[in-house]
Amino acid sequence: MTTLMLKNVILETGFHYEGNRVTATKTGSYDVLVKDGKVEKVGESLTDSADTVIDAGGNLLMPSMREMHIHVDKTYFGGPWKACIPITNGIVTRIEEEEKLLPRQLPVALQRAEKMIEWLLSQGHTHIRSHCNVDPQIGTKHIEVTLEAFAKFEGMLTYDIVAFPQHGLLRSNSEALMREAMRKGATLVGGVDPATIDRDIERSLATTMDIATESGKGLDIHIHDGDSLGAFEFKKLAELAIQAGKVGQTTISHAIALGDLKGAELEQMTSILREAKIDVTTTIPTNRPTIPVQYLQKNGVNVSLGHDSLTDHWSPYGTGDTIEKLSTLAERFRFMDEYSLNRTWQYATGGIMPLDDDGNSVWPKVGDDANFLLIDAVCSAQAVARRKPITRVIFQGNVVSENGIVRNGLQIGGAKRD
Repeated sequence: MTTLMLKNVILETGFHYEGNRVTATKTGSYDVLVKDGKVEKVGESLTDSADTVIDAGGNLLMPSMREMHIHVDKTYFGGPWKACIPITNGIVTRIEEEEKLLPRQLPVALQRAEKMIEWLLSQGHTHIRSHCNVDPQIGTKHIEVTLEAFAKFEGMLTYDIVAFPQHGLLRSNSEALMREAMRKGATLVGGVDPATIDRDIERSLATTMDIATESGKGLDIHIHDGDSLGAFEFKKLAELAIQAGKVGQTTISHAIALGDLKGAELEQMTSILREAKIDVTTTIPTNRPTIPVQYLQKNGVNVSLGHDSLTDHWSPYGTGDTIEKLSTLAERFRFMDEYSLNRTWQYATGGIMPLDDDGNSVWPKVGDDANFLLIDAVCSAQAVARRKPITRVIFQGNVVSENGIVRNGLQIGGAKRD
């Protein structure tokens, strides 16, 4: 049995109103006792003894974050600076580049994956979902590398590994490799653009669903296709998910077409996704219409955030800072008032927030997982708008990162943005 006492943390307790408008967030100073990774007590001036006592000094306590779309297996992060080559043939440019690049990068893939995981942990993520290439050039070696990298952070975070046929499940004839990847330890079945890449929507999606059914796992499929083409793919995926018993086990990453649909078309598609309990992950792109995050969430389609990459051959951008990503989301949708800024935190945590929509205190409660962030902020609205720094990351009642330095004893080195 291990115990942790957090003294003098700031918790959000409700909203201040002027009429019907939220004007500020109510907060108070509390102590939180953690026992065996769970919240044991929350109160003012607790006197219980604990193995570890931390004076938070008035830092804001918030739920830790989930990085729901990243590629730790193919990155320049931790290596020398390298910008991207120009795209001349759409996504095929990148696929053809990978066929030569990934085998060359294999000797440094583990070290770079470790560096990226370390950085993401220091930025407040206690769960990471990484898509991991499976293709004829590298086979399932990236699955092995990614499993080894995450194993070094055991007890510091949780993770999913998506077996991802980046070069096309059908296009690269990777069905057998995908089935092998699932046997080797991938936790989700991936896919990519069944129309644009595989050129056979029904066979691509049906084969992907068959792999998921055989392995007993869920799915996370990249769909970049826009407008009515993307919408058709969403509809077919939803139908297959219901038929295969994968309701609530399917994610569409990017889901770019949702940014193109309007009015009755968007309403109908939202209903289809809601029925199959398909959730959506977005990077909040700034170079095209962003999916209607708030509308989807309010209408039963859960939305989460991911960075996709920090720096690689696809993009030289990306920071791994999800508070910054939330701020970008808020700016994109003009969330400037206290209430809308407060509600953005849900997109980073799988829906966990200190206050419900009506301002009732719902977190932390006795029995909750002790996965926390301490932030130098007066409330979450300020943290998002002003991009305030994280001072500590706590996973299952243990401090795993402090002031950006991960406590892993692995001698990987202090977290540092590439």
